Amino acid sequence: MIRPLVLATATLLLCSATTRPAGLPAPITDDDYRPIDPAEVKLGQLLFYDRILSGNRNIACATCHHPRFATGDGLSLGLGEGAVGLGTERHVVEADMPELRIPRNAPPLFNLGAKSFTILFDDGRLDEDPTRPSGLRTPLEDSMVTGFHSILAAQSMFPVLSPDEMAGHYMENDVSTAIRSGQITNKGGAWDLLAARVAAIPQYQQAFNATYPEVAAGRPITFYDISNAIAAFISLEWRADNAPFDAYLRGQADLSPDAMAGMALFYGPAGCGTCHGGKFQTDMGFHAMGEPQFGPGKAERFEKHSRDTGRMHVTNNPADAYAFRTPSLRNVTATGPWGHSGAYKDMTAFLQHHTHPATGMTGYDIANAILPAFPASKKDDLALASNPADVQAIADAARSAPSVDLTAAETTQIIAFLDSLRDQKSIDGRMGVPASVPSGLPVDQ
Repeated sequence: MIRPLVLATATLLLCSATTRPAGLPAPITDDDYRPIDPAEVKLGQLLFYDRILSGNRNIACATCHHPRFATGDGLSLGLGEGAVGLGTERHVVEADMPELRIPRNAPPLFNLGAKSFTILFDDGRLDEDPTRPSGLRTPLEDSMVTGFHSILAAQSMFPVLSPDEMAGHYMENDVSTAIRSGQITNKGGAWDLLAARVAAIPQYQQAFNATYPEVAAGRPITFYDISNAIAAFISLEWRADNAPFDAYLRGQADLSPDAMAGMALFYGPAGCGTCHGGKFQTDMGFHAMGEPQFGPGKAERFEKHSRDTGRMHVTNNPADAYAFRTPSLRNVTATGPWGHSGAYKDMTAFLQHHTHPATGMTGYDIANAILPAFPASKKDDLALASNPADVQAIADAARSAPSVDLTAAETTQIIAFLDSLRDQKSIDGRMGVPASVPSGLPVDQ
């Protein structure tokens, strides 16, 4: 149902410094975050920027999650294996053509050390589950090893196992060969091979000895040690809880009139706070919002389509078709392009689409995305964005999502409020990019 808003009425209701709309979260505190070890943080910084964790030693975590691009890559769909360069300058090379674009937009890393982040990835394929020995529900199921300190640590297992992201393709290196043959968590598997690479570097071995008593006592470095250190670094480096909105919640400062107006709309008649509630502006739920689909999709090897059905890809429940996890909105004005496929490089256009989920995709133009050139000889389903059958299926899935009419002024006010969620110190990072890493491999600066 369309819910028209009246700007004059909204403005009248909202904007003294003492007027607080219902639904505002409590201020963020240290208790909202998992504890971290400073030694792990320092070690994790080096590992995060070190290309040694990729199969061909050419991609680091930072390649797709760089502070220069607010912990993303500035692209709608990124390029992993078979590309060089950073951010919007990343491009393919003739000598090593990629197989596929990365199927989803690189997610930002802000506040992932918070305890409330119990579900990760757009489709929620990794979530906390205390009934399982590992404490996690993952695609690895019973082969999942214990030893990850948090769900954030476990998240790092996915990029290093993806041929198109970090692993490389079959027979290109020992890691990709192990993955293709199903050797992952066992002795001699992909994780073991990566850990052995790190352990072979004296500076890393010394750092792990100083960080983990079990390693100092003789236990070999494991992949979950590596992951735990990276998670500790991410947790500190990109903790975002010092934005103007945080100061407002703590009673330390007022927001601008436009941001106050936008906040009243956000938590009031615009209905944004229904899904983007809580301290980090996310309900951790899954919603079909009718966002455009393009790129390689998330098909299994035996499937021929190029769709990305979101949560349904995990649950196999048709009711979950095209539903994706609600993202946190911390630093959101810095993290474009927006949407799970990065379909919109302009936040106003994205917000306008979001207010009419079932029809907002009508007439979508792929020019709204930021996509580097891709080899003409490779599969690259950008045309899927305008495929009538797929557009209809995505729109149908979003029929139950509410619509709301916003004036241009109200849209501007909501964006002003979203900008009040911007914590520049967290975008820049507290420790920064190291000048070098122990492997001696190049560092993306």
